[in-house]
Amino acid sequence: MELPRWPPGPDGCDPVTDTTWAYEGYDPAAERLRESLCTLGNGRFATRGALPECAADDVHYPGTYLAGCYNRLVSRVAGREAEHTDDAEHVEHVEHVEHVENEDMVNLPNWLPLRFRPAGGDWITPDTAPVLDHLQVLHLDAGVLERRTRYGLGAQRFLTVRQLRIVHMVDPHLAALRTEFTVEGGGVELVVEAALDGGVTNSGVARYRDLDGRHLTGVHTGTAAPGTVWLGCRTRTSGIEIGLAARLTGDGEVTARHEPPRALQETRLRLTPGRTRTLDKTAALHTSHDRAISDPLCAATVRVAAAPAFEALLADHRTAWAQLWRRAGIDVPGEPGRILRLHLFHVLQTLSPHTADLDVGVPARGLHGEAYRGHVFWDELFVLPYLNLRLPEVARALLDYRHRRLERACAAARAIGRRGAMYPWQSGSDGREETQRLHLNPRSGRWLPDHSHLQRHVGSAVAYNVWQYCEASGDTEFLHTKGAEMLVRIAWFWADSATWDERLGRHRILGVMGPDEYHDAYPDAERPGLDDNAYTNVTAAWVLARALEALRLLPEPRHRELLERTGLDGPELQRWEEVSRTLHIPSHDGVVSQFEGYGDLAELDWAGYRERYGDIRRLDRILEAEDDTVNRYQASKQADVLMLGYLFPPAELHSLFRRLGHRLDEESWSRTVDYYLARTSHGSTLSGLVHGWVLARARRAEAWAFVQEALRGDIADVQGGTTGEGVHLGAMGGTLDLVQRGLTGLEARDGALRLDPAPLPELSSYGFAIRYRGHWGVRLRLTHGRLEITLPRSHQSPVEVRLAGRAYRVEPGETRRLTLPE
Repeated sequence: MELPRWPPGPDGCDPVTDTTWAYEGYDPAAERLRESLCTLGNGRFATRGALPECAADDVHYPGTYLAGCYNRLVSRVAGREAEHTDDAEHVEHVEHVEHVENEDMVNLPNWLPLRFRPAGGDWITPDTAPVLDHLQVLHLDAGVLERRTRYGLGAQRFLTVRQLRIVHMVDPHLAALRTEFTVEGGGVELVVEAALDGGVTNSGVARYRDLDGRHLTGVHTGTAAPGTVWLGCRTRTSGIEIGLAARLTGDGEVTARHEPPRALQETRLRLTPGRTRTLDKTAALHTSHDRAISDPLCAATVRVAAAPAFEALLADHRTAWAQLWRRAGIDVPGEPGRILRLHLFHVLQTLSPHTADLDVGVPARGLHGEAYRGHVFWDELFVLPYLNLRLPEVARALLDYRHRRLERACAAARAIGRRGAMYPWQSGSDGREETQRLHLNPRSGRWLPDHSHLQRHVGSAVAYNVWQYCEASGDTEFLHTKGAEMLVRIAWFWADSATWDERLGRHRILGVMGPDEYHDAYPDAERPGLDDNAYTNVTAAWVLARALEALRLLPEPRHRELLERTGLDGPELQRWEEVSRTLHIPSHDGVVSQFEGYGDLAELDWAGYRERYGDIRRLDRILEAEDDTVNRYQASKQADVLMLGYLFPPAELHSLFRRLGHRLDEESWSRTVDYYLARTSHGSTLSGLVHGWVLARARRAEAWAFVQEALRGDIADVQGGTTGEGVHLGAMGGTLDLVQRGLTGLEARDGALRLDPAPLPELSSYGFAIRYRGHWGVRLRLTHGRLEITLPRSHQSPVEVRLAGRAYRVEPGETRRLTLPE
């Protein structure tokens, strides 16, 4: 549907361009999705794109989230009746009580509320008043959310509300909202109320609502100066102090009152036809985690008082975004390029240069909602490769987050009798395992054991990111210190986890889970866990080899220090070498087995289940509700074995298998790809990304459908209601990296940029600039079978580029044009 061409406002924001994301019309059913995709953030905090006049209910969910702000609560579950979501007459009776402890990313006090009504009338919202026109536009280039709504007031009078919202990309403690009111058909006195609301809870995910979500306590409010109010509180158990202050300026006198847990400001505007009245709300947010402050509440009131007017804030904000786009942008034509810009926008709002000053990881659902409780999984595996070549200082900070929790990972390994470091599958504030021990199946209403903490492969993801970052950045200082320490500790865990099998004559890793997540045990087994997950074993072998290589690269003094600190010795390192060459990789029917015994599982009636249920992405929930289990079947949620083709270029993957004493040629890999394509339900947004990446090199004609699935994952909410709970940041970052590395074959390895392009017909012409070893803005453009590479003028050394077995030297200030191999 063509969007109406609203005239641009005085700030120059044109609502419909190639760099915008727009929604026309008010649709309550789509509101949660739009709120997530219209979230604004600056890498420190973010606010969902909810309408300021709407409170949290079944349609709307305003939320503000601060990176790294967690709180832990204990909840009672079970001992109740749970309604079956598919059949209201079915109730599952649970006869015992469980106490569940969860750490959540906290929904902070809401700075956004601003509502309005005619004097003597009711508050106006899209749910209570006639909506004649509604347009919501996300300006990606400027980091601005614009909304325009035309309400009917009755008696042939109409009220148009236009708002511009920013979460400031220069001052990461500030946010601002400009509201313009225009009336037609007759004058009206409008009452406007702005608020800071400390009565919020974590209630944005329906399946968590039986758990305690009251994370804030000690809410108190006050007035700092004319037009300015403040709100203070703290988190209940983590004790993080929060200070929030807001300034309301514009037409009309502002008065304040306090109705805890809210601080309220009110003004009255006399609207006459043809004259627009404007109000600006500026908010400042501080917490006790901030540096260089003494008190969060004092800092917030001082900052908001000193904040410039809205026009100045907007100008600086737009400049900062323009600079970010120059550093991190990607130039892809057409609709795919437009979606990729949206993905990059949300990655940068979660992980901006401001993130480099924080102790935070990569939240799987961004700062956009409460799904997965704001936890850090392995999603940095899909995001950091893009940041390594764009914002390496941010990538390093995210690795620092892992290094600060290395001792906790070592303690976790000791707790199960292992040496080295065992990183948790889900991480939050302090590095302990945050994976819940129970999860709710909304189809059956049953609380079930959750064994996903057995996904030990997250440690390999951390090691992979360390190595990739050091190769791309040339940061030898990090490699020789924190990087080497993480690699060694993770490798030691894998070596200590490997047990020798005399019958096989190989080492094995037992009792784990792979990336698939459907399979957590063998059928009818008393204990969870699977043996010799191929992805886990191959990546463990890779980690061991890289750790040994890192030790060889260390300067002698640092090498000695690290061995002394860890207690490593020659015999142990020799064992690492042995394990890295003898880990068992199971196979069946000429393909790599997902785990030992996978080929013995029953085949699923895929056609029958699709006919009965339509969408079977969450096949595990469907089968459990039928009193069955996916553990019985050759059925995977997402790419598992095929993840190896995502991490490693074909030549490196074949080399890894040779090192392990196995042959993996193109034919056997192709059979393996076919095998799992037919047995995967794609219950994760990452699955389409990985399959598209792998097929771009294995069978190009089939790749585009999966790439489209990855591109559309959040904008079309293909998982069925999950995007409204937060975007899938790993999938978004992965689609960007698909263009940057997947289709170009770009590798930063051995001091050179290596390229092995495999362009798709639908994505055959594009360009981007990377930051590589001191060169800011190395520009690559692929088009019509040619590669153009340009180095900006500088005093840096030349860059070596390797393509199709040949090496090229590119000097600063030079452009080289190379013909791509057929």
